[in-house]
Amino acid sequence: MTILGLTVSMSVFWLVATIVFVVVEGLTMGLTTIWFAGGAVIALAASLLGAGIAVQVVLFFVVSVVLLVSTRKLFVKKLQTGVEKTNVDALIGKEAVVISAIKPFEPGIIKLSGQDWTAVSQNSEDSLDEGSKVKVIRIEGVKAVVAPWIQ
Repeated sequence: MTILGLTVSMSVFWLVATIVFVVVEGLTMGLTTIWFAGGAVIALAASLLGAGIAVQVVLFFVVSVVLLVSTRKLFVKKLQTGVEKTNVDALIGKEAVVISAIKPFEPGIIKLSGQDWTAVSQNSEDSLDEGSKVKVIRIEGVKAVVAPWIQ
């Protein structure tokens, strides 16, 4: 193969491609090129075993796609284990205090992280008295959905 006037063996080409894909992945940390590095390694092995260029290219693409499809979801899931909750998501699971009673099918008010929130009971038929502790189950629009605090 000739690149910029230089004759390069396919083994060197695949080795350089592997290094480039790994370096780009290291710089971006976005799981974008690591799959292609795996394909390039297999193509390098095929080149060293004497396979033709067409076989090497097909192996590169097939292995890259198989790695991408079969492992991307797993890696993305594993790498997001330390994602920090922000904004409203950070309120879910927190303890709050009822400052205006929550009655069946009627919202009340809770004090949550120093702010007043309109709140409804998770079970719409429950009453939660003023002063009782509740746990935030979810946020729906501008209302907190709460349940009695159980320790």
